[in-house]
Amino acid sequence: MQHSKTQDTLVGLFVAAGIAALFYMALQISSLGSYGNGEGYTVSARFQNSGGLKVKSPVSVAGVKIGRVSSITLDKESHEAVVAMQIDARYDNLPDDSSASIYTAGLLGEQYISIDPGSSEDYLKNNSKLDITSSAIVLEEMIGKFMMNKAEGK
Repeated sequence: MQHSKTQDTLVGLFVAAGIAALFYMALQISSLGSYGNGEGYTVSARFQNSGGLKVKSPVSVAGVKIGRVSSITLDKESHEAVVAMQIDARYDNLPDDSSASIYTAGLLGEQYISIDPGSSEDYLKNNSKLDITSSAIVLEEMIGKFMMNKAEGK
């Protein structure tokens, strides 16, 4: 059975489409794909430990993605991680007494921020700060404490 140039071209196009689809899926799974239309507002929060949180990590409320982490910096005076989050403009009704926690999702350990809405009648706006935060739980630190307690016989 002989191959024609048309068959070779079709096979090449099929392989190229498959590679493009795999690349697109990898971007979506790794949370590096784009989110929203760039419109929205920025909210910041301070954490004692940001763990493995990364720029572009998801920000969610009740399991629904509402934004992404836009930057993570270190406050030189307090030595806390300052996390800026870009929240989509559609979610402009988050109470200003909401709290933020860093959680781990899935087996690969991807971290994300979950915002728990408060009960205030005032809403978050651009450059608002979330005062109530819960830092990431570092697995190695917990194992170390457990081992120390076992060694001490507690």
